[in-house]
Amino acid sequence: MLGSLAPCVIRIAYKPSVNIYSLRKATWLGATVVAAGLLGAAGCSSSGSSSTSSSSSPSPSASASASANGLTVKQIVLGTTLHHSYQPNGKGAAATESLSQPDDIVALGGNLYVGFQNGVGSQGEVSPSGNLDSTLVEFTPAGSVVKQWDMTGKIDGMGADSATGRVFATVNEDSKSSLYVVSSGTITHYTYTPAALPHMGGTDAVAALNGKILISASAPGTSGKAKGSAPAVFAVTLNAGPKTAAAAPFFADNATATGVNAPNAGKKVTLALTDPDSSLVVPSGSPQFAGDYMLNSQGDQELIFSGASGQNLHVLKIPKPVDDTAWATSASGTLYVTDSSANTVDAVTGSFTPGTAYTAVTPCNANSAPANCPAPGYPADSLGTINLTTGALSSVTVIGPLTPKGMVFVP
Repeated sequence: MLGSLAPCVIRIAYKPSVNIYSLRKATWLGATVVAAGLLGAAGCSSSGSSSTSSSSSPSPSASASASANGLTVKQIVLGTTLHHSYQPNGKGAAATESLSQPDDIVALGGNLYVGFQNGVGSQGEVSPSGNLDSTLVEFTPAGSVVKQWDMTGKIDGMGADSATGRVFATVNEDSKSSLYVVSSGTITHYTYTPAALPHMGGTDAVAALNGKILISASAPGTSGKAKGSAPAVFAVTLNAGPKTAAAAPFFADNATATGVNAPNAGKKVTLALTDPDSSLVVPSGSPQFAGDYMLNSQGDQELIFSGASGQNLHVLKIPKPVDDTAWATSASGTLYVTDSSANTVDAVTGSFTPGTAYTAVTPCNANSAPANCPAPGYPADSLGTINLTTGALSSVTVIGPLTPKGMVFVP
């Protein structure tokens, strides 16, 4: 269950006999996301009105209802069937191991790119097998391998820029971070300048907005006390000659934002971000925040929306932490999801309602979560949707186990 989520959501249990690697079906139940004007009819109450920094012509709902039709979940990649070679502790004879821990996923040029973390630590620490490398794999939509690259460190954040044909991957989200760029099949490693990033942490998700490369400033304070005014997001400029990535502040952890929903709807608030994490550019078909950059401050349970200037921010409070979010941009597309616990990449297909924001709900990433999690009040990760007016999360029930992590929607 999703704890204090809207009581209008109907749920059913999955059949435990279904094999995790078999074909799985997901059933959408009821109106999972409704506009403020429809909340009373759905048996829910609104928690506030929306104020946005940019929007397209709104649809009848603030975030469209998920389809009542069935969705099918199919495994297309199993990490244990893929391998890479590495030098244990960076020296000696090469060893081979299976790929593991698929995390972030992006789409570019008709293919998918998935980062496998392979047990590497959040500051690049060696895995139990002695491996120091994550692996980025390019797949066809059916899950066939096109190409793969090893990268020193733990891949945690990724992004893609269709305008330039580049895929970005950051490593080591807590500290000692750097950036890899794949262009035309060639990989280039960039180090940040300044080398000691001012938020004293690492870097995570990457998004391309109006020619800017925006990278979230994750884990502030890992390597020393971070100022409240430290960057929450960097605007990065790549310098090809020295292979450096110049990181300039985009907006700060303590920036001023306008509240979207209760208790601060319409009010100016001072942010106090502690966990900048995943990000994306909101598609043009979204009923709210279309074209904006969205930063997910995961442990703080806040989504921050910004235009290309890094000004005029809006903050949406949500009742549970979330990880990756993906908007349905067509009725018949595919939602690709990584499942780290099962070591798989899955394709979710069916009838989608364009404008719906799907998300990986991650209670164990709350700042208040216990060290041993899942735990009472902190259930395992699940698939949900976000109401962009109220911040309410509604659950999506799947028949058969699915623990979503990264996700991307391909129309």
